[in-house]
Amino acid sequence: MASQARELRFLLAVAVFSAAAAVAGARYGAAGQCGPVGAIVTEQLYSSLFLHKDDAVCPAKGFYTYASFIRATKKFPRFGATGDLVTRKREIAAFLAQISHETTGGWATAPDGPYSWGLCYKEEIRPQSNYCDATDKQWPCYPGKSYHGRGPIQISWNFNYGPAGQALGFDGLRYPELVANCSDTAYQTALWFWMTPREAKPSCHQVMVGEYCPSRADVAANRTAGFGLVTNIVNGGLECNITEDARVNNRIGFYRRYCQVLGVDVGPNLDCAHQLPY
Repeated sequence: MASQARELRFLLAVAVFSAAAAVAGARYGAAGQCGPVGAIVTEQLYSSLFLHKDDAVCPAKGFYTYASFIRATKKFPRFGATGDLVTRKREIAAFLAQISHETTGGWATAPDGPYSWGLCYKEEIRPQSNYCDATDKQWPCYPGKSYHGRGPIQISWNFNYGPAGQALGFDGLRYPELVANCSDTAYQTALWFWMTPREAKPSCHQVMVGEYCPSRADVAANRTAGFGLVTNIVNGGLECNITEDARVNNRIGFYRRYCQVLGVDVGPNLDCAHQLPY
């Protein structure tokens, strides 16, 4: 009798587990398809990092979904999957920190603290121009289109929209608004920027996983590997080679929080105060 009861409990447990797996599979694909990033950043953790992204006050309410994030990472399989576990977690923390700063709706005394706010905006508010570099003949601007910041990394300028669209399979010059209208495209452009070296710049990915090899110009400019160099790549022209820049400190604040949540130290060279911009 006791053995029958144990067997019944075992069969019931298997049925419950199978049902849960089926639900998960329906939402995110077959078992195991969440990949290495999903193993580190679960949906529950994602929600806890971005406590206010779906608040009514956030223009991006409902836009930056966990499923879109995970689907985008699958297009860039080296993201969050290169190096040992500490390296992988640091890269993910660095990426989330940068997109949190770019899209934050928080402030110093915000509920739950300023670093619980991120992914509140999906495009630049009141852009100062249409971000068209008319001198770039390879990626010419389309008439009437604006290339202001959109998506998690706030991709901007025609010379970014063009190649991003080419790499991802959409016309970024003719339809830049897709980045603010499709959450999958938004996350994909952010990861494209993160993973792609441009001209003299290494990729953010290369910096965070130890693949950055500084040139003579980098050494002379004190561009040392670490989170600070990632900030230099993202927005160094406005934020680096400045002491105690509030924007840089905000990026660092997010990064510290995410590293703490993921259980890793932040590593060296957090700021770019003494780095010349690219």
